[in-house]
Amino acid sequence: MHYITSADVTRLELKANEIRQSIIEMLYEAKSGHTAGPLDMADIFTLLYFEVLRHDATNPNWEDRDRVILSNGHICPVLYATLAYAGYFPVEELMTLRKFGSRLQGHPHRESLPGLETTSGPLGSGLSQAVGMALAERIDNPYSTKYFYCLTGDGELNEGQIWESLMLAGKEKLNNLIMIVDRNGIQIDGDTQDVMPLEPLAEKFESFNFDVQEVDGHNIRAMNDAIGKAQAVYSQPSVIIAHTIASKGVDVFERDFRWHGNPPGKGPEDRVPRSEQEKIALQKLRTLAGTISTDDL
Repeated sequence: MHYITSADVTRLELKANEIRQSIIEMLYEAKSGHTAGPLDMADIFTLLYFEVLRHDATNPNWEDRDRVILSNGHICPVLYATLAYAGYFPVEELMTLRKFGSRLQGHPHRESLPGLETTSGPLGSGLSQAVGMALAERIDNPYSTKYFYCLTGDGELNEGQIWESLMLAGKEKLNNLIMIVDRNGIQIDGDTQDVMPLEPLAEKFESFNFDVQEVDGHNIRAMNDAIGKAQAVYSQPSVIIAHTIASKGVDVFERDFRWHGNPPGKGPEDRVPRSEQEKIALQKLRTLAGTISTDDL
């Protein structure tokens, strides 16, 4: 298990807060895109790319790298921002999100940008890709130490393809597969519990022969420990159910499903006028001074 110090946690929190600010600026400039998921997954992406993963921004196709497969590709602003800060391409390019001719498309396109492992689109397909990649790696190199991290949303679990993939991963005992579920409780048309109840979620994963952990997705140390435990699982794939707060870091956006698919400037106006949404969001994040509070979940 990879140990992180208190100084590491502070460094990662500061970086996650910087990434959140870029997400707000990107979305406001694009005038389209998803807000809630990118903000609430910033801690996890920061931990992965700045602490956990084996990767090399100067050699994106390095054969021995770990793979990150983003299944719910609509949250790609957090992936783009993280890749930029990790050195894969200039941070200034983030402001081209969703613009005509940009490499930063509304869903990741593998051939457009360094650091992308897959092209996304249909929800659920990313987990199928991750399972196939993990299985192929085990066949090609039984002694491989690579990990395949698949990030999904809880609303995405409505897709039947997810459960077909889980069935195969459990059957094949893919211990090189680590699935991370963003359990923020919202999707585009409401709260997940109202749209399509998922509980008992942990028991469902266990029935597919997955090792299951439930963690506060904003607690960087706890997430790091959970990933370390998942890496040590010998004969099962792993899933980490990361309980997050939708739109984390901007309290006037938090836990509101209406921010799932709206950018600042086009979001609901009952709490913040659209003309003030970007400014207020950035003020909230900068006021945090790099410390992301971990509310009781």
